[in-house]
Amino acid sequence: MPQNKHFIVIDDDALNNKICRVCIEKIDKEANVVTFTDPQEGFDYVAKEYARTDQSHNVTLFLDINMPMMNGWEFLELYDKLDPRVHSRVKIYILSSSVDKRDMERAKENRHVVYYFIKPLTKETISLITYAQQKKA
Repeated sequence: MPQNKHFIVIDDDALNNKICRVCIEKIDKEANVVTFTDPQEGFDYVAKEYARTDQSHNVTLFLDINMPMMNGWEFLELYDKLDPRVHSRVKIYILSSSVDKRDMERAKENRHVVYYFIKPLTKETISLITYAQQKKA
């Protein structure tokens, strides 16, 4: 059973968001999954919700790279300016269709990105993340 029951998916592709929701809920029917097709709305949600002192739970965030209006790299630049309390509660995983090694290296170099996964999200990926989070706890 996943330790972290809160997930955010930010991807301009509504179908991918649905796939992620289904995949997460297959692992844990009690999971709280919030999805955004607009990256700015997703950013605003993270900035508001996880800066609140009464918000005690951590969240796993799946972020796409290639999106219109704000791409994943721009999201991460804004995210870097948020309060460190937000950073400590949000674990960001890139979930992209890009297999470009430069994207993977850039993600690896970003201090806020835990890992880079290729779409689609799978139950095995969720299990891997859950296992890693439980080992750190």
